[in-house]
Formats: sequence, structure tokens, C-alpha cells
Amino acid sequence: MQTCFGRIDGANPRTMTSSTDLAPIHVVGAGLAGSEAAWQIASAGIPVILTEMRPIRRTEAHQTDGLAELVCSNSFRSDDADLNAVGLIHAELRMAGSLIMAAADRHQVPAGGALAVDRDGFSAAVSAALSHHPLVTLRREAVVELPGEDDGLTIIATGPLTAPELAESIRTLTGADALAFFDAIAPIVHAESIDMGIAWRQSRYDKAGPGGTGADYLNCPMTREQYEAFVAALLTAEKTSFKEWEASTPYFDGCLPIEVMAERGLETLRFGPMKPVGLTDPMNPSVKPHAIVQLRQDNALGTLWNMVGFQTKLKYAEQSRVFRMIPGLANAEFARLGGLHRNTYLNSPNLLDATLRLKARPNLRFAGQITGCEGYVESAAIGLLAGRFAVAERLGLPLLPPPATSAAGALLNHVTGGHIVAEEDAGPRSFQPMNVNFGLFPPIEVKKPEGVKRFRGTEKAQAKKRALSARARADFAQWLVEIKTCTRTVTHTLPEAND
Repeated sequence: MQTCFGRIDGANPRTMTSSTDLAPIHVVGAGLAGSEAAWQIASAGIPVILTEMRPIRRTEAHQTDGLAELVCSNSFRSDDADLNAVGLIHAELRMAGSLIMAAADRHQVPAGGALAVDRDGFSAAVSAALSHHPLVTLRREAVVELPGEDDGLTIIATGPLTAPELAESIRTLTGADALAFFDAIAPIVHAESIDMGIAWRQSRYDKAGPGGTGADYLNCPMTREQYEAFVAALLTAEKTSFKEWEASTPYFDGCLPIEVMAERGLETLRFGPMKPVGLTDPMNPSVKPHAIVQLRQDNALGTLWNMVGFQTKLKYAEQSRVFRMIPGLANAEFARLGGLHRNTYLNSPNLLDATLRLKARPNLRFAGQITGCEGYVESAAIGLLAGRFAVAERLGLPLLPPPATSAAGALLNHVTGGHIVAEEDAGPRSFQPMNVNFGLFPPIEVKKPEGVKRFRGTEKAQAKKRALSARARADFAQWLVEIKTCTRTVTHTLPEAND
């Protein structure tokens, strides 16, 4: 086993230093990545100063001043740690003592095979945990320029909505323009306004998932005529206009506005968020719907439901008109209409080293969506790694990145250079935001089981995913053992948020 010291008896004097003797590590931004980074640092016994600009300065997307506010969906996506890379990174974060996953597990709401949360309860739990931690100092102020070389170790986790002044400071230092894409928000509907004489409860393929029953989504069916009329309305509805400087900003393919998907062809939505598979209308079981709109529970009370995949840039009045064409939503009352905001991220493979340090100023690390990872848990994972790297650096210990065979390691590898084409003449591909997926993992050979004559298609694909997941969990667990010899761990109980 690789160790961090010449001996593993824990007697290295650097690990025995009192936390009061250590200079604090600064974390700028208290979203999912910044909150997770701060938790990891404080849990290692090192003081941390966590700075959040809200409510001093608002953003286009945030509604509250809570830490780790979820501004888009309330879903952490699949919790299947065997067959889904997102579920696998859930498992790794739990193994590493993630605050974000602890709060998500505590405040989960039914969502089929996904892990979805009560967004208010989740944010309150994260806020309470960090506010009550004796080594965390929370500051409410806007940081408008990068810290200097003499300002100590700092993690910039300002997310995709980084303040313009700070973004300009980054650009000035690095000499590289930040890339940007649009991220859209789906509407939320009041449950009591949904017509349950038309909609029905069912998860796709009746899958229960964490905290679920197999009947966790509300489903609104459409006939061919209804579907085609709906698509036509999407295409002709009035949309939010772009400012001149936003016109050439690309969308992230994993979060396309519903009307942009509709522009790609009449059948696109039926093979995307409105696919009618794995679901049976109990009020008309002999007829298969042509398309289905799903809504997912958005809060613990079950009073709010999120329109799955319906992120949009339609104007508010148009959203109300067009979305009420959906059977079951004719009288829908919206708790929140969809919206659109510009997300900014770095060309990280060129700007950051393998431990997320800014090459132009190594006392700075970046974490979360600003690095080019996409998704809640991906942001938290990069925040966790940035926090642990900063801890090791503060203690003067070797920096041990997680193995590339793990979900966290594969994601880190993508952010810090894994996207680059191997062939010398090919050059780097254009760096784009990425969710964790098995395509980022080093390949693995899966042998045909004994006694099986034919081993291909779905069976082989699932066997490969299970093998990748098993290898990832084993390698990630070994990494945690190795870094545990590097730094002492102080365990703090996650406090209850005040209701």
C-alpha cells in the first residue's frame, strides 16, 4: 500500500499540529462545491473561511441566501451504484463523508430510481452543518478579484454564475477567455392544480429507487394529435431574446431547453423527456400514449412538482399558455416558471493542474461547475477533492488524486486533461461541460460467464457496468485508506436544521 510517510504509525509531527496553529484555508462560494470543500477542510481539523456573496449580491437564478441552494432540478439523478455512473459517484461521496450526500439522504423525497430532495430542507441542513461547525467562519460579502499570491490557500467555487468582476479577474490573470453555455430551469407546478382524473402516479418500469414506492412520478398522456399541436405551439411561442454578447453562447446538450429540442425534429421529444415507455395509463390501459409528460415531486410535503426535462427559455406568459395544453395541466398553477441563465466555466485542462490548482497562481484552486463539470453531485465531488487537496497541501503532505478508475477520479481526469486526444496530430477537442459517465472510465475486460453461449447486447453492457462499478468502489476505498494515513480526521455530527 502506498503511504504518505516513511512510517504509518501516525507520529509524523505535521499531523499532530493543533488546528489553532494552522492558517485558515479560504473557500469562495457556498454552493454545493464550496460547501463540500469547506466541510472536508474543517473535518480534517483545519480552520476554513467560507465566503458567500448572497444576499449582499443576488444572481439571476438563486431565490434564497441558503448555502447549497438547488437552482434547477431537485434531483441528484440515479442512485443505482451498480449500473449508473451517477449512482456510483453517490456511493463514493458517501464513503468519503460527504456533507452534500448526508443532507441529500436525510431530505430525500420519492423519485423512482432517482435520489431527489426537498430543496429547502436540503439547503437548510447544509447551512446548519457549516454554521455550527466550530472551525468554519461564514462571511457574507462579494469577492470581486482573485486573491494574490500572498493571500494563502484559496478555493474558488463560485459556480457557473461567477460575478462579472471576478470572472474578468480570472481572464486577466490567465490570458484565456472563459467559455460559457446556457443552463435552463424547469417550471414547478402546485400539486392541487394537477387534474388527477387524467394524470396518474407511476415510476417508469415501476422502479422504486431510494425512498420511493414505484409510483413516484405524475404522468400526463398525450395522443398523437395533442403531441403534434403541443410541439407546434413550442416552435411558434415567443422566446426570451438574447443580448448581443450572448448570441453565440452554446447550450449544454444535457440541459437543452424544451423548445430547442423540439426544433431538432417532430419526434425528438418523444425520444427524450416525453418518451412513452415503461408506463401504462390505468384509465386507458389498452391504448399506449403517443407521448407522456412526467412531473417529479419537488418538496417533502408533495405540494410542488417539477416538470421533468422542461427547462425552457419561453417568456413567462407563453409558458403558462403552452404548458397548459398538456392533458392534466389545463388548470396548472405554477409555483415557479422556467428560466434561463448564462453559465461560465474555465478551459480547465489548459488552466488547472492535476490537483485543480491554477497554473498561473498555484495558491488558488477551482472547484465545482466553474471547472467544467456538470451536475450537482459532480460539483460536490470536485469540491470534495479540492478540499482534500488543500488539506494535504496545508499539512505539507503528498497530494494523492483518486484513481482514474473511480468515478471521482475519472471526472477529475476529464476536467484536468482527460478529454485531450491521444494522437499527436489530432490536437485537443473543444472542452465542454461533462456529467460523470462510464465513457470517462479506463476500459475493462468482461469475460463471458461460464455456461453462457451468447453474451452480447444488453447483458454484456450491464456486466461491463457492474465490473466498472465494482472496480471503482474497491479502488476508491483503497484511496481513502491511503489518504487516511496522511491526515487525521475529526468527525462532526451533521446537526438538524431549524424547521
